[in-house]
Amino acid sequence: MESIVASNTDVRREGPIQAEGNDVKVEGFSKSIDDISQKVTQLEEKLNEVEQFYTTMDSNQPNISKSSSFMKDKLKEKHNITIEKQQQEASNREEAALRRMQELKRQFATIFRQITQHKWAWPFMHPVDVEGLGLHDYYEVIEKPMDFSTIKNNMDGFGYKNVREIYADVRLVFKNAMKYNDERDDVHVMAKSLLEKFEEKWLLLLPKVVEEEKRQEEEETKAQLDMQLTQEAFHANMARDINSELNEVDMQLEKLRETVVQKCRKMTTDEKKKLGAALTRLSPNDLDKALKIVAEYNPNFQPTAQEVDLNMDAQSELTLWRLKVFVQESLKVSGRSSGDSGGNNNNNNDENNDSKENNKKNNKNNVKRRREICDTLNKTAVKRTKKPPPNT
Repeated sequence: MESIVASNTDVRREGPIQAEGNDVKVEGFSKSIDDISQKVTQLEEKLNEVEQFYTTMDSNQPNISKSSSFMKDKLKEKHNITIEKQQQEASNREEAALRRMQELKRQFATIFRQITQHKWAWPFMHPVDVEGLGLHDYYEVIEKPMDFSTIKNNMDGFGYKNVREIYADVRLVFKNAMKYNDERDDVHVMAKSLLEKFEEKWLLLLPKVVEEEKRQEEEETKAQLDMQLTQEAFHANMARDINSELNEVDMQLEKLRETVVQKCRKMTTDEKKKLGAALTRLSPNDLDKALKIVAEYNPNFQPTAQEVDLNMDAQSELTLWRLKVFVQESLKVSGRSSGDSGGNNNNNNDENNDSKENNKKNNKNNVKRRREICDTLNKTAVKRTKKPPPNT
């Protein structure tokens, strides 16, 4: 069991430590330090966002923080300008690609017109009259009916995104006819003959289609790469700026701490006694935090040792005042939490028996820990009283 030896303190149970005189100023400095520390924490969270971006660079949407700081606004402004420029370039590429595709469609329309003007094209000019011809099983055989008039309407109405879609529908017209009609049927023979002629003409246009598809794919890949590089540059700049701001805040924090040391009056012996007594009333978790505060300014202090020797006279004024403020806040929070938990226990007596047993065990451990601390403080006080008076 960990125990604490607190020199120059006694075990008198005093009320909450009262703020006196310059205490208010000290607490004001402490609040400023806490505010800066909170800002540092927020900046570290932003750095974590940047790190997260680099671990998910394949994500389509970057994880951009919504900070309202001037630095972040400037970065976002530059970033937005770059994005707008890339969007404009992308728009220009799309327009150029659309013009090239329109030219390919125009050339395909020439092929389509030659096929539709063929003397054998008439059976395929309009949708099949299923009811008039008594083709009751037509829709069972043909999944997607297609005809030249439907293709022409889609071409005029910009229903096709690219030439391959038109090519697929033209082939479908002939494939449907060949599938439904017997090989010896005239419609089957006409469809097969026109399909061969159509494929011959398509092969002449195909190299241009392949070239355009390859070009569009390369442009899209390049645009995505440019966007990714822009995002990387944006987050890299943001990381550098946040790091600089973190360093600046650290410097401000250090200066403020130095100012606190200069402004702090020396804590009286009585105040040290009260502070030592108050430490014994902390919960184990808060006590560990208090010891860590001492360790921040005393590298040789071991807060996790089995027995901690805490000499109040050996601590700096900054350490003592920070401990005082921390103890005050911890005891206030602990008091409120005790009241809340007491009310909740009264409302749930029958439902939380196991929890109560655990609380009893924890309370026993806490009481034992505090009793050991108090015993140590008593021994320290007795040792001081037994010291022989100085020779006169």
